[in-house]
Amino acid sequence: MRALAEYKIAVLAGDGIGPEIVEVGVAVLQAAARRFGFGLHFEEALAGGAAIDATGEPLPAPTLELCQASDAVFLGAVGGPRWDELPAHQRPEKALLGLRSGLGLFANLRPARILPQLVDASSLKREVVEGVDLLVVRELTGGIYFGNPRGIFPEKKQERRGVNTMSYSESEVERIGRVAFEAARKRRGQLCSVDKANVLEVSQLWREVMGKLAPEYPDVELTHMYVDNCAMQLIRWPRQFDTIVTGNLFGDILSDEAAMLTGSIGMLPSASLGSSGPGMYEPVHGSAPDIAGQDKANPIAQVLSAAMLLRFSLGEGAAADRIEQAVQDVLDQGYRTGDIATGGHQPIGCRAMGEQLLAALERTDGS
Repeated sequence: MRALAEYKIAVLAGDGIGPEIVEVGVAVLQAAARRFGFGLHFEEALAGGAAIDATGEPLPAPTLELCQASDAVFLGAVGGPRWDELPAHQRPEKALLGLRSGLGLFANLRPARILPQLVDASSLKREVVEGVDLLVVRELTGGIYFGNPRGIFPEKKQERRGVNTMSYSESEVERIGRVAFEAARKRRGQLCSVDKANVLEVSQLWREVMGKLAPEYPDVELTHMYVDNCAMQLIRWPRQFDTIVTGNLFGDILSDEAAMLTGSIGMLPSASLGSSGPGMYEPVHGSAPDIAGQDKANPIAQVLSAAMLLRFSLGEGAAADRIEQAVQDVLDQGYRTGDIATGGHQPIGCRAMGEQLLAALERTDGS
């Protein structure tokens, strides 16, 4: 019998529906740990709007220090309209940027898979979305979100100019490119690099570096696509894609678009990884303040993020498989939250979905 492994998880519930879905996710992680014989120690900390209310800043130093000292970070969601009037450097979303840079999380993995039980929940026709299984690999610590100069500057005639800079170095592109090639190698061996090389010099460099990497991965077919065409193709023929790699801004937009192919952004998990240290795991969706506190949230994206945490940061693949199977089982039984309820399905709340997931996790046979 192996020695009991112990892991430390930093839990950042955040704002809006974050506390509700994180509660379910933590309960699922605890159940998986009991079932598979490893230990999890959870420590909670403030981030986003909740941290602003308590400390005046979106990412307090103790929160970042806790995350850096943990084996993984489990994040709910941050932000909401109540903080929209704050200066840019004080808004909740700065917590995300601070965590990514502070933990060196340069690669964001966002899978978008159409579960057979939810094909009819998609806003697209069944024949378009059935069988879609793709992965967006988004560069996370470079590009226009981090480039300088940036800001709002005065000009002549009392006019102001807003400036943001899109910038990538060769090493940044190569680093994310290798992650994407390795991911594609483990999937179906097809990698589409998305850029805007017909207009942007930064994209011309991006395309050049990706092309230089390709001979190192002869088992992966590399193609290139402009971002505007990719946005169209994701709706027109999403099954053509296996793995997509792109920059920070384009990846932000395209991964949300891909998420909606599945019927609800409430179904999509993500993992943010670096070269070393803890990864951060969170649902793709935001804080949904319009339904916060009403027990209407879909916790499945958070639960699937928990499975990614177990697989990528803790190496507990069997427990991750069990959680993913529990999601399938609950959907097979017809349970749905409001965002994925279609013809005849009576929606249940966040807590009730969590209870069903826990029950399925306990009764699913392991391999």
